[in-house]
Amino acid sequence: MSPNEYPGYLSKEEKKIPIDDPSGKWSDLTLLPEWEEEFYDVYTVRKHGKWVMLKALKQKYADQEKYRQMLEKEFDTRYNLAHPNIVMVNDFEEVPGIGKAIITDDVYGYSLRRLIDEKRLTPKIVQRLKTQLLDALDYIQENHIVHHPITPESIIFTEYNENLKLINVGYDQTASLSEQDTAADIESYGRVLAEVLDNLPESLPRLRRIADKATDKAHPYRTFMDLQLDMQRRSTTVIYVVLAALIAIILLLVWLLLDL
Repeated sequence: MSPNEYPGYLSKEEKKIPIDDPSGKWSDLTLLPEWEEEFYDVYTVRKHGKWVMLKALKQKYADQEKYRQMLEKEFDTRYNLAHPNIVMVNDFEEVPGIGKAIITDDVYGYSLRRLIDEKRLTPKIVQRLKTQLLDALDYIQENHIVHHPITPESIIFTEYNENLKLINVGYDQTASLSEQDTAADIESYGRVLAEVLDNLPESLPRLRRIADKATDKAHPYRTFMDLQLDMQRRSTTVIYVVLAALIAIILLLVWLLLDL
């Protein structure tokens, strides 16, 4: 990729925004409406020539103190998170024309929402949802992070190896999570998984059962550990079946060789 080009995954809705910075520190500011939130806009920009992402208040909220404090609290929460499937927060800076913004690593990839809409789901993406997304959510739970529900818009898959990244996770950190907070995370995971299954050409009944239970308010999973154990039991069963078949084949070969 040329240092003057941004990767070709930008959608038609994304647009360049003029940025007045005589210092040359900031350039090539682009709004990413696909990843916006209720109070925030998300941008990609070059800082000293390196691509990063910005999360800043929408202009109608930028002058209100309670929203500025909300953005700062999110930075404080996210800055201390370190997980391979959560986008790393680097700084909290004033950006010309934008105001205070959370600065994160850039993510060269596509949102799960876009992959669903463009019918570009792959087996590897399904596997990432079974493993990497569960690992990230378990980490969030362990660190008592209260946040907005995980959605296909907040899940990014990197352009080359389809690794999963959550782009917006931290809202506040508490001493402990309530049962309602845990249930909300499990339910949002189930909704994401169910929507992906709805858009796959093949039927995956075992995953469908897990998605249904995760969104079942009457008989849900109580914890993420319960969900993970159920997911692992399904995977382990397949491994045992394969191993049993291999052992049977080996024993048959040994018996044939001894009979010669």
